[in-house]
Amino acid sequence: MPQVPSLDERAWEAARAVDAEELVDLARRLVRVPSVVRPGDPTSNEAQVAAFLAEELHRRGFRVFVQEVFPSRPNVIADWEAEDPGFGLLLEGHTDVVTEGDPTAWSHDPFGGEVVAGRLYGRGACDMKGGLAAAVVAADTVRRRAPGGLRGRVRLAALVDEEGMMAGVKAFVRAGFADGFHGAVVCEPEENEICLAQKGALRVRAVFRGRQAHGAMPYAGANPIPAAARFVLSLQELQAAEQARCTPHPHLGLPWVTPTTFRAPARGDAQFNVMAGEAQVTVDVRTVPGQDHGALREAVRRAALQAAQGHEGVEAGIEVVEDRPWTETPQDAAVVRAVEDAVRLVTGRPPRYGGVPGATDGTFLAAWAGLPVVVIGPGRREMPHQVDEYVEVEELVQAARIYAATVVYALGR
Repeated sequence: MPQVPSLDERAWEAARAVDAEELVDLARRLVRVPSVVRPGDPTSNEAQVAAFLAEELHRRGFRVFVQEVFPSRPNVIADWEAEDPGFGLLLEGHTDVVTEGDPTAWSHDPFGGEVVAGRLYGRGACDMKGGLAAAVVAADTVRRRAPGGLRGRVRLAALVDEEGMMAGVKAFVRAGFADGFHGAVVCEPEENEICLAQKGALRVRAVFRGRQAHGAMPYAGANPIPAAARFVLSLQELQAAEQARCTPHPHLGLPWVTPTTFRAPARGDAQFNVMAGEAQVTVDVRTVPGQDHGALREAVRRAALQAAQGHEGVEAGIEVVEDRPWTETPQDAAVVRAVEDAVRLVTGRPPRYGGVPGATDGTFLAAWAGLPVVVIGPGRREMPHQVDEYVEVEELVQAARIYAATVVYALGR
């Protein structure tokens, strides 16, 4: 009677079956489809790359759904199901990329998908069309080879607007596309480290309203700029207090409270001889596990109100533009164990652990859908958004093999 292969043997077979040439070819083709979102250009968005992916996934035998999030900005969702019900695994990435900036500053065509000296260059090669390609090829490899004993389903999610307000993942969760799943792997560039924690983010706009006046007669108005400046300085005190209160997280470090823009007037053109009637400060607060976002919102509001005190005719208020909670996945979650086993199998060494310094779509998969999330993918952590963005081909192939083995471990237990 033939011996049934062990789970490790089946995972290794799936990982080994990943075709490196096929993977690099798909990643190059994805990079060559520009998907920069330019708000002033209705044709510049994720539509073309989403259509490419939907056709590619359909051709490979997946059941494909297209979810319109905004006009011409669709999520692409593709499913493969094993024979019997079981573990539901999400492999997630995003299709939008940031601007390439000045293309003459690049040594390689930002949308050329060139491979030079073991590196794939182009906008999105690292963040994160490389990771998307790795997820597609990995899931397809397992689907085609279908090692026996797998139970459950794999859903590939290629979502829009991650670099913006994450409308893609929010629409995905609201529509129930995360329901019934047990874990998610977010394929962001994290050097193939296992990241179980993500920083939270509060984006706050503080507005100081006074009365516009002639610069030669400031007493005829109320200048909001000194109050706004006082508010900016007070944020250093808030940051120091939070950093003193929080123990540094082993992978995320300390929280930060960062004023990012200061505008006066808040709208329109500035003139030397016009005292602005309104000043605006934007604040980017990055939090670590254990911090209370409600308390932080209140602390920023109090700081704005206190900054306006003593400035006659000036009023202050804040608007929370976005609230992205921090997340932390328990290490004993089934999806974590599957990824850990896959990393050991593919790399031959113990897993390396890290943390996500910003938010990802996984933030809302965890916070809104309640899914245990692991962020792991190819590419240097500091590489996204840089000129001459690239991903190492060796790391890209390793990621795809980790994903393939993860699928087998998750659905094979």
